[in-house]
This record gives sequence, structure tokens and C-alpha cells, in this order.
Amino acid sequence: MRSFFLRYLVCCALPLFWINQSSAAEVSVAVAANFSAPMKVIAQAFERETGHKAVLSFGATGQLYAQIRNGAPFSILFAADELTPAKIGKEGLGVAGTTFTYAIGQLVLWSKNPGRVDEQGEILKKGSFTRLAIANPKLAPYGAAAIEVLNHLGVMHQVKPKIVEGANIAQTFQFVFSENAELGFVALSQVYENGKLKQGSGWLVPKSLYSPIKQDAILLNPGRDNPAARALMQYLQSDAAKRVIQNFGYEIKI
Repeated sequence: MRSFFLRYLVCCALPLFWINQSSAAEVSVAVAANFSAPMKVIAQAFERETGHKAVLSFGATGQLYAQIRNGAPFSILFAADELTPAKIGKEGLGVAGTTFTYAIGQLVLWSKNPGRVDEQGEILKKGSFTRLAIANPKLAPYGAAAIEVLNHLGVMHQVKPKIVEGANIAQTFQFVFSENAELGFVALSQVYENGKLKQGSGWLVPKSLYSPIKQDAILLNPGRDNPAARALMQYLQSDAAKRVIQNFGYEIKI
């Protein structure tokens, strides 16, 4: 009797197990390099809460866009700007009506050296450095913002020979972190956590010096019927995800 009862419990439990397994899905996500750290945290929480798994690929927004146009099977794009998702929508590569601003990025001039960058960014005018790292302005919105700042300050001519370009904002950060460049324009999220710089010194660039870095997401055609893709888009707009985003130095569109 006891063995029969145990077999009965196992048989009853199996359908529930398979239902839970079959409801979980996987989503391939293209993520702008500046959003790497918060997206990794969000993806882990998303998997814990929903059972869905997010497979993340990071890169410059321009590079990711080129991959999408060439048929890369991403289900979602989290871009570093608002223009690329809008362009994807117009080209019929994304699902209409799914675009939203998930974060507003902030630019910081940063050095790994604690005393290197003053809080007003005067080091740019003094020119007391040999290399200044920025992301490729043709591919990375943070690089385009850096160029805006240098032009606005009137120092482009004097610093141009010192500029080294990273393929994306992640590589730009590595230039500065490895001290191959004394300072560089990076995303605040790369050097900021829980309300303060993690290390080094920095100048939080005033927003009046560059165009707003509104970072938009869009559901791509391969994710149209993917429940995990729809769930992740919704999760990014939850209070839990917004707290993570803000903790990494982004602003949230209200």
C-alpha cells in the first residue's frame, strides 16, 4: 500500500513539473555596452522570478544594429539611444508600439587615479594628460556625447591629438581602467554604484553640455511570439528593475 501511495504522489507531481518546465522560455537580448552591469543583475532577478532565461550579448549600439539588419536572431534590443530603436521600427525590424525609454544615461569624465580629475573638469582645459579615451562617436551614443562636450567647451582642437577611441563604451572604460589612458568619457553606470564612485576621481558632466542620452528598448521581430521576450520587456518597467537601474547611476523617465 505504501509503495502504491508513493507511486501515486510521483505520478501526480510529474505533470506539474513538466508544466513549469514547459512554461519557461529563453530570450536572446542585444544590450548596449554601457548597460552591461545593471542588465546582468536584472537578468538574474528576472530568471529567479519568472523561470525565463535571458541570454545577453553586449556591444556598441551601432554594431548591434548592423547585426540585427544582417539577420541576428535577437528578440530585444536595449539601445544606448532613442534613434536606433526608432529606425528599427521604421524599417520593419521591430514590433510596432513596443518601444519605451528604460534609462537615461549620464556622462562622466573619469580617471582611475583618485586625484586626477577635478570636480569641474578643468583638466580638459589645462591639457595635463597625454591620452583621453572616448567611445567611437559613429557607433556609440556616449562617444557622440563626449564630442559634443569637447566642442561645447571649446577644447576640441587642443585635445584631438590626445584622443584614443574605443570600439564601444566598454572598451573605452578598459582603456582608462588599465591606465592606458589617464582619463576618459565613460558612462556613469560603469564607475558608480549605490550613490558614489566605486573608485578614482570624476567630473559628472552637466546635462547642458550634451544631448540627453535616452536609452530605448524595442521588441524585435524574432521575439514577437516569445513569452520570455514579452515578460522581460514588462519586467524592465517594474519597480524592482527601476531600482537597480537607478542604483547604477541612471535616471528614469517619469
